[in-house]
Amino acid sequence: MTSIVEGGVEFFVPSTGQLCKTHYWIHGDLKSRQPPLIVAHGGPGATHYYVANLADLWKTHKIPVILYDQIGNGHSTHLPEKKGDNGFWTVELFVRELENLIDKLGIQEEYDLLGHSWGGMLGASFAAKQPQGLRRLVLASTVARMQDWIDSTSRLKLDLPQDVQDALEKHEGAGTTDSEEYKLAVEKFYEKFLCRINPLPEGMIIDNGWMEKDPTVYHTMNGPSEFHITGHLRSFDITSDLHRITVPTLLTNGRYDGAQDDVMLPFFKEISSRVKWIQFAQSSHTPHLEECERYFSVVDCIRANLKPNLLRPA
Repeated sequence: MTSIVEGGVEFFVPSTGQLCKTHYWIHGDLKSRQPPLIVAHGGPGATHYYVANLADLWKTHKIPVILYDQIGNGHSTHLPEKKGDNGFWTVELFVRELENLIDKLGIQEEYDLLGHSWGGMLGASFAAKQPQGLRRLVLASTVARMQDWIDSTSRLKLDLPQDVQDALEKHEGAGTTDSEEYKLAVEKFYEKFLCRINPLPEGMIIDNGWMEKDPTVYHTMNGPSEFHITGHLRSFDITSDLHRITVPTLLTNGRYDGAQDDVMLPFFKEISSRVKWIQFAQSSHTPHLEECERYFSVVDCIRANLKPNLLRPA
């Protein structure tokens, strides 16, 4: 039977004038022989719900899993008054929150980290600081240089019906991305390149609900959609720091992913440690949902020694 501990840790952010809270869920036993796996969700502005199935790694592979909602999202402290505040919603804010969570949970001596999408951008930024205790890193469907993602999703949009492309172009040009027509066109992209499961898994539906209720973080840092990047993450580029990642690293992406191979390639080329890269042939941006059983088996390799620079498409 799965053991789940739910709680929150205080996270002091001086510019808010208040103690914030990071809400977390621990699946499994942190005192077991296996180092825990921390899962950093995407967005920015999403929640843990769409990656919650990764907690089953405790049942299938006896890996303790820590899920958490990042500040501004889900069950953690919301700060809608900070909407549009680029100086507040920074990568460094979320790195400090992750450091605080690790310290407060007392796992700083040994742990693994999996970051999906934006969570991988956060995870790579965190790992480049060479934190104590980080043992293995998984960078899932993520971005080293945002311009690569923008270029990739621009190419993928060409596979959509012409009327959908026209609707996207019209509303992005007019600044009417809050219109229903734009939202419906965005959904057509997501059905092909975000998650190809129909109907959507429950976790993604719940996650979408949270983001609709409070889009503060997503709209400030990212923009109105996964491919129309108007927030300050548009200039994100960690390629010059990737050589500072010194722990064995697993890269994953999907065949129909916005994180196409050329988006993932800088991680493979620049990380100075051992790297293994696996592409999931039937998946888009969420292989952990679309090819769940195989994904669990692949992620389990973080417990083993990774062979150097080995590219293995599924």
